[in-house]
Amino acid sequence: MPQYLVANYLPDNFDPSTVTEAMMEKIHALNRELIAAGARKFACGISPASKAKTVRKQPDGTVLVTDGPYLETKENIGGFWILEAADMDEALAWARKGAISCDAAGEVRELLFYPAP
Repeated sequence: MPQYLVANYLPDNFDPSTVTEAMMEKIHALNRELIAAGARKFACGISPASKAKTVRKQPDGTVLVTDGPYLETKENIGGFWILEAADMDEALAWARKGAISCDAAGEVRELLFYPAP
């Protein structure tokens, strides 16, 4: 069965102290529903983009490590789920619930698995 990344975006200036217990309960309720349906493979929040490190391969083969996210944007991924769903429509149905419970925009992408060479 296909797997999907469902990512929620938070504004760059997101203040975690604004998250209420009611919102956290909505997120926990959605996670319980995903687990009961057998759809959730993994889920978590991630640290702010300001704490990211970017790695870039250089022409000489070395890797340059810099502070901050790779892209400068007004929104960054705040958390994500890896879901197993029959198709994109089913994944989108879960993503709609995630957008409501997290009060955040996001995106859905199918995970691509290729056989080993």
